[in-house]
Amino acid sequence: MAEVEEAVAVCFVVRIDDESLGSFNSCDGLGIEFTIEQREEGGNNGMVWQLPTRIKYSNVKLSRPVTKDSDKIIKWIAGMAAGISRKTAIIEARTLRGTVIASWALSGVVPVRWSGPQLSADSPKVATETLELAHHGFLTSAR
Repeated sequence: MAEVEEAVAVCFVVRIDDESLGSFNSCDGLGIEFTIEQREEGGNNGMVWQLPTRIKYSNVKLSRPVTKDSDKIIKWIAGMAAGISRKTAIIEARTLRGTVIASWALSGVVPVRWSGPQLSADSPKVATETLELAHHGFLTSAR
C-alpha cells in the first residue's frame, strides 16, 4: 500500500518570478470570496435570486523566524522604489523531506506589508518576520 503524505508538518517555499524568498513556517489567507447580490423577483415570493457579482482574493500572510533569506525580502521590496511591478508568486506546501504536497500560483502579486522582529533583551522570543502579499487571483497551473 502506498504511503499517503499529508500536510501535517509542512513548510511553505515561496518564489516570486522564479526568485526564491526561502521557506516560511506559516501561510495564512489563501482564499476566495464571491460577493453575492440578492435580487427579489416580482411576483415570486418563494425565493430570492443569489447572483455572484465580484470575486475577492484575500491577502496572503507568510511568517517565519528571521534567517539569512530575510535579506531577499528586503531587496525585493527595495526594488519597488523605482516603480511597482506586479509579479507571479508560487507558494508550495512541502513536507519536512521536501516533497511538494500542494502549490498555488498567484497572479499580479505586490507586497502590502513587511514587519520585522521585535527585538528586546527583556523578551527571549524567536525573532520572526511577516510578509503580506496582495494578488489578483490564482493561476490554473502552479508548476
